[in-house]
Amino acid sequence: MAAGGGSPSIVEFFGGEDGYRCGYCRSDTGNLSHGMWAHSMTVQDYQDLIDRGWRRSGKYVYKPIMNQTCCPQYTIRCRALHFQASKSHKKVLKKMLKFISKGDVSKVASEEEPMDSHIEDVATCDFPHKNESQVSQSDLTPLAVDQAERVENEDKDSGETKEEGNVQKVESDSVQICADKGTPVPAEPSHSAKAVHAPPKPGKGADLSKPLCRKAKDIRKERKLQKLLQNQMGTAEGSQLQGDQAFLLQNSKSKTNQPKNIEDFVFVPLPDDARHKLEVRVVRSSPPSSQFKATFQESYQVYKRYQMVIHKDPPDKPSINQFTRFLCDSPLEAEHAPNGPECGYGSFHQQYWLDGKIIAVGVIDILPYCVSSVYLYYDPDFSFLSLGVYSALREIAFTRQLCVKAPDLCFYYMGFYIHSCPKMRYKGQYRPSDLLCPETYVWTPIEQCLPLLEHSKYSRFNQDGKAVDEGRLKELGRVRVLHKRTVMPYSIYKKRRKGPSDEASVQQYASLVGQTCSERMLLFRS
Repeated sequence: MAAGGGSPSIVEFFGGEDGYRCGYCRSDTGNLSHGMWAHSMTVQDYQDLIDRGWRRSGKYVYKPIMNQTCCPQYTIRCRALHFQASKSHKKVLKKMLKFISKGDVSKVASEEEPMDSHIEDVATCDFPHKNESQVSQSDLTPLAVDQAERVENEDKDSGETKEEGNVQKVESDSVQICADKGTPVPAEPSHSAKAVHAPPKPGKGADLSKPLCRKAKDIRKERKLQKLLQNQMGTAEGSQLQGDQAFLLQNSKSKTNQPKNIEDFVFVPLPDDARHKLEVRVVRSSPPSSQFKATFQESYQVYKRYQMVIHKDPPDKPSINQFTRFLCDSPLEAEHAPNGPECGYGSFHQQYWLDGKIIAVGVIDILPYCVSSVYLYYDPDFSFLSLGVYSALREIAFTRQLCVKAPDLCFYYMGFYIHSCPKMRYKGQYRPSDLLCPETYVWTPIEQCLPLLEHSKYSRFNQDGKAVDEGRLKELGRVRVLHKRTVMPYSIYKKRRKGPSDEASVQQYASLVGQTCSERMLLFRS
């Protein structure tokens, strides 16, 4: 889990909205969701929220009302370590390789890319700032912790100890809940499983703790690849990513009768006279790093052209303000942990530089258990490179790379899978993948979900009729509230509050975020 220690998440809950326009079926009011404004959010809280069907657009975090909305949106994740590129995926990788090395341009209609952007939640543009918070920053700054603790200790029945100790307890509980929820499907290792190889007895086979004997040809190939990685591997904050190169090298060695994986295409040595140079840089977008600031205008111009050409936006619509709030602003705190990725956790832009200019940007969040893809935009002049599919494959490779240093970080979240919208079904082609059950929040292999979705656009995937949401709200009184700059449990806030009761709203909020997050995050009450 990512290191905490920073400020807690602070959110304002807006409840269920009136219906708004759906970007998938074009219904004017059929898209229904619950929403909240996140003033700040820890990466662990956001990880737990997306594992309950939430998703962010800028600082607005929303959860579709699955059994009522016109186009149910199911959270989808790919098991990155087990990912096998399909034939069409390999076509895209080969096309890019051919373009970079030889300059070949095959401008044919791309069958393998049904939509322009691989993570294309077009509906998100329509509502993120309808409920933008009007609360001043001073109201969101809690008083000193000891004063908050004294208030919490007034509630004798809650049995709460010092706030700090309570947060520690909740965090350890959340790990337990995650472990239960993430019950591994066949062939998927659990977070805690570690392979241990004991040396064999004499005459009982190979010693798995020692490296295999290798051919001279493979050693030469590895040396060449090592040299290539110095120049070509993706960079974090403008410098070399510190990921374990051995992982990439291991995955790039020649294998007899084994299908090639992504790394075999992405990190293949290029000829000295290669026509183009492609570089992938990961820059922190929130808080904005110096590299992000230096490339902001160029990145925005790519976004503007993308929106105008691909989505037919009028010239004044893709404004800098919209770009900033939708794709640059993020509530996620920048966090680092000893066992986490070198670049840290939080929100980033993955920039694709071709011959010194940005041609595409993938907006991503790096969380304790996953890389979560937010959006992709690209220069329309390079549509022939199928950059939607290519960037998704690069993000899967990036997840695998981060997993070397952070073993828990082994999933690639692709946003929402929308079966009722045929154009959005392409996300199911990245296998193996799972969909989130909208009632019990258990991950289910997509192969088991598709027959149910063919029968009904809304479906409970967990076939155990007795199974319930393990993370459901159990104690409303323990929900943490920020009221008049003081942190307190809801049980005390309820006694102090003047005016009509807001219990129904707090109950709805806590039910949607779950007990663990409701005890860790601060719900702002005016």
